[in-house]
Amino acid sequence: MTALKEELKRQIIEVLHLEDITPADIQDEEALFGEGLGLDSIDALELIVLMDKTYGIKLADPKKGRDIFQSIDTMVAYISEHRTK
Repeated sequence: MTALKEELKRQIIEVLHLEDITPADIQDEEALFGEGLGLDSIDALELIVLMDKTYGIKLADPKKGRDIFQSIDTMVAYISEHRTK
């Protein structure tokens, strides 16, 4: 699970072009949107594409994304349970 967290953090930084941020800067339980990492709705779309391309997870219901993308911990839990790649 720790390897998946590190991989996911690196992918988020790369896909969202988060300059000056390292995987160590992103706390596992920190909010990704709002006051936490400060991501926005465009970033959410990029995360949906990332989940599809990298893990074979298609999010048909955007409301589910709100729960899945709360933190690295919630994303890793969802990926571990639903990945097809």
